[in-house]
Amino acid sequence: MSRYELRFSGAGGQGLITAGIIMAKAASIYEGKQAVQSQSYGPEARGGASKSEVIISDGPIDYPKATTVDALLAMTQEACNKYTHDLKKGGILLVDSDLVKTLPEGNFKIVSFPIINTAKNDVGREIVANIVALGAMVALTGQVSRENAEKAVLSSVPEAFLELNRKAFSIGYDKALAASA
Repeated sequence: MSRYELRFSGAGGQGLITAGIIMAKAASIYEGKQAVQSQSYGPEARGGASKSEVIISDGPIDYPKATTVDALLAMTQEACNKYTHDLKKGGILLVDSDLVKTLPEGNFKIVSFPIINTAKNDVGREIVANIVALGAMVALTGQVSRENAEKAVLSSVPEAFLELNRKAFSIGYDKALAASA
């Protein structure tokens, strides 16, 4: 049985809880895997470090919290500093290169590109930075297919914003592949 742990971290209000929920939905509903999502958003919802964790497994999930993270998204320096210690050897660290200036050392792969500025400049709306980041995490982890993740995104957003979110997901997916090459 395989267990894969993802953590989406950054500042409260960046939409990372939503990104985690959509990732878990893609894994469970569209991929047919077991998935659980948990979150930390108490006082963090007002701007401090926050996180959303997703566990994906082929079998039952006995413990719903991440202990050794396979892939970590850090959208702020504070989140990178706070959560990188849980990243396993050989894991993936995805960071917003405009906000995470001091990269940690460790035995993991670092992928860096300007996630928020990509949302603002390439997609046209900063508010979809979480979907850009989600696309990147899907590309880097391979835990769900691009098609199934896109289905989960489109089933989770209002109809008026389908194309905006489709574009954000696609650009994040492609930018992550380019940045990791």
